[in-house]
Amino acid sequence: MSGKDYPVYGEITGPIVMLGFGSIGRGTLPLIERHFKYDKDRIVVIDPRDDNAEILSKHGVKFIQSAVTKENYRELLSPLLTEGEGRGFCVNLSVDTSSLDLIKLCRELGVLYIDTVVEPWLGFYFDKTADNSTRTNYALRETVREEKRKNPGGITAVSCCGANPGMVSWFVKQAVVDLAKELNVEFDEPEAADQRGWAKLMKKVGVKGIHIAERDTQRTKNPKPMNVFWNTWSAEGFISEGLQPSELGWGTHEKWKPKNAKKHKSGCKAAIYLEQPGANTRVRTWCPTPGAQYGFLVTHNESISIADFFTLRDKKGEVSYRPTCHYAYHPANDAVLSLHEMFGNGGTQQPKLHVLDEDELVDGVDELGVLLYGHDKNAYWFGSRLSLEETRELAPYQNATGLQVTSAVLAGMVWALENPEAGIVEADEMDYKRCLEVQLPYLGPVEGHYTDWTPLEGRPGLFPEDLDESDPWQFRNILVR
Repeated sequence: MSGKDYPVYGEITGPIVMLGFGSIGRGTLPLIERHFKYDKDRIVVIDPRDDNAEILSKHGVKFIQSAVTKENYRELLSPLLTEGEGRGFCVNLSVDTSSLDLIKLCRELGVLYIDTVVEPWLGFYFDKTADNSTRTNYALRETVREEKRKNPGGITAVSCCGANPGMVSWFVKQAVVDLAKELNVEFDEPEAADQRGWAKLMKKVGVKGIHIAERDTQRTKNPKPMNVFWNTWSAEGFISEGLQPSELGWGTHEKWKPKNAKKHKSGCKAAIYLEQPGANTRVRTWCPTPGAQYGFLVTHNESISIADFFTLRDKKGEVSYRPTCHYAYHPANDAVLSLHEMFGNGGTQQPKLHVLDEDELVDGVDELGVLLYGHDKNAYWFGSRLSLEETRELAPYQNATGLQVTSAVLAGMVWALENPEAGIVEADEMDYKRCLEVQLPYLGPVEGHYTDWTPLEGRPGLFPEDLDESDPWQFRNILVR
């Protein structure tokens, strides 16, 4: 895309209020400027830090330096979101702000809303008095789903629409359609929100499970110093989710569970959690460039939402089919070193947190996709292989990881504008074709790859292992124990 042919997808007739201006906020701003018509006098960014204030000044955007808290959010945001005529848009890209409370406020005010994660108020992630089940993404998601059940329809609020969660749910639908065609399965593609139709198709194709399989190979010009946590996206966000319990959607094909696995007593019951931190839980997975690799089973909303969306129930309401689903993330090498350093120090985070920007990185790719496994073609990876070099040509203020997130925010905003009365929705319930149509110009090569790899490859090696050789795709074989 050149500056002359950026498509304008619609008009935001009211104010735009962006919460948070870290790595994702600063990358999202230019995409909003390119692709929407809006009143430039009514866009405002709120952030407790002024690290990127120069960028906002350069773009002529009003900046309010303030934390959004449980005590002040209504008083602070209500006048900003309702200033003047038209329908406003709240773009929540912050940490330590309750997504649920902000969704309720925006829908009460008649304002469109989008976020990239179900975020709680400050203190939730590190509450030592809380039971681990209450610190899960499952618990956070259930609060939003309950609000959806209690107040269906109404103003659109898009929950969890970044790269993952978000974009990967659109990849899953594209991948299962690709598989159905490859396997010559007869099917009529379901409508976007036809949960049962998509679940029946996934079962018909024979998918046992899904990895959100990612490899970030972006490298820095200089080595990581001690006592600093480096990451290619929010260091605070990664540490928070990494210290939550490891979580995964739990499939009907599984015959074994880890001893420290726990079920949830209420809600959709599509997932389990492990009594151990996700960023210290390893799994075996596969991506096109590295091939077989270790990933971290970090909790993510999509692990639960995808498993839930593709659950099939019989007439009695009993689950007859569900795929296992979880994140399998190999972050940039500097982030791996940062995790090793942090967990080696009893899980105490480093005194300095830092997001590596496009000027500090020298090269690399963020290879983010979905690995659908257990079917007659064994395994199929579908995703984005966006390089740092291409990112620099496509958009300012971000690395490859960031652009996969910000372009998904753009797609979610477009969908919300085009569907302003859809109620509270997750990416799984949105039109994946429309969303990918908007996002694809920013994703680099988007490809599908089949592989013969299974978690049993090369095993057992020199030492005995407790394997289930009757089914390579049992979680028993995937979890590194």
